[in-house]
Amino acid sequence: MSNAIFEEFSLPCGKTLKNRLVKGAMEENLANAKQLPDETLFNLYQKWAEGGVGLIITGNVMVDALAMTGPGGMALEQNTDLAPFATLAQKAKKNNTQVWMQINHPGRQVFKKMGGKVLSPSNVALDLGKHSSLFSQPKAMTEDEIEDVIQRFTTTALLAEKAGFDGVEIHAAHGYLLAQFLTPLVNQRTDQWGGSLENRARLLLKIVSAIRAACATDFAVAVKLNSADFQRGGFDVDDALAVVKMLEPYNIDVVELSGGSYEAPAMQGRTADDRTLAREAYFLEFASNIAQQSQIPIMTTGGIKRLPVAQKVLESGVDLVGMATALAYNPDLPNHWQQVPGMVSITPHVQWKNKTLSGLANMALVKRQLRRIGTGKDAKINASAIFSLVLDQVIAAKLTKRYRQNRPHQGK
Repeated sequence: MSNAIFEEFSLPCGKTLKNRLVKGAMEENLANAKQLPDETLFNLYQKWAEGGVGLIITGNVMVDALAMTGPGGMALEQNTDLAPFATLAQKAKKNNTQVWMQINHPGRQVFKKMGGKVLSPSNVALDLGKHSSLFSQPKAMTEDEIEDVIQRFTTTALLAEKAGFDGVEIHAAHGYLLAQFLTPLVNQRTDQWGGSLENRARLLLKIVSAIRAACATDFAVAVKLNSADFQRGGFDVDDALAVVKMLEPYNIDVVELSGGSYEAPAMQGRTADDRTLAREAYFLEFASNIAQQSQIPIMTTGGIKRLPVAQKVLESGVDLVGMATALAYNPDLPNHWQQVPGMVSITPHVQWKNKTLSGLANMALVKRQLRRIGTGKDAKINASAIFSLVLDQVIAAKLTKRYRQNRPHQGK
């Protein structure tokens, strides 16, 4: 089994990945003032491609430039200049690597300072205790706004295909818009988009169906799904399995299982319902259980930094091994594993008492490494968490100001 990690894997769409290692999505905030990728991101993605993964999944690319997860994010809409995205795809496809664009809408998870659209299935605000004021009160979406979102996801997927990407990953995890529709904690609608799980999953299925119909049959379509929200009364493991079953007729290439949201950052190993996660491969138990009952290939991401753990993922019946933070600190890790299987990626992890600040510090540390690698430097293993968090806030403030100055006028 030891070499299975480096064996090819064939996807339902007909494409073949050169190995089972996937660079999972990370929030980069490295786009330019026009919300487009440029040199920094080109360098970063080429570095990952040369590092030896079989597949790269981009950081969030937003389907609406007025609804961003953070400043410095990428957006791809109907009239966006495609050339920079074509260059990004080309850089990411070096070394026989494939690249998928992760496409997303934040819904209510929009920082108040950013402004723009703050939409949600229902007008339920984020509950982050004393940090709740960082986010705006969302407004419940109208039918027209729901139809607009379906169209936007489809348009962005078509443009990704046109730019040379091998596929898209629809983000329906981590508390973003499609995850908000899936969880009864946020979706309190009484129409066809709310109530039963079938109704709450309707938006995701409509988007999947529209993209499948619009794009070529060999264009990969994946879905990122929470194995659970890790909040009491939220979307849970049985729901995740039920949604995977609903996705089976759509010829999905991969379901990536993660977990959590801004309110319960389980993707960083922290929950809000006192469930404990494994120290490595956080969601493996959930993913393995679903993999045994699903026809769709399953991938899991979260906390993997050692080859034996990656092998354990495959041995448990999961098909692809997603890694994110480990590749922010060591983009060459897959190549190193081929030479030195015992190599471990050192990934500092902040565990302060304040979960929200811990989450922000962990993200800040990762983003700092991505900035360094994108500008030709090596990652800094011993970076100070407090300094990185302050630096990130300073950079975010500058990028937010830039975004507000350059943002298109609100409207259709």
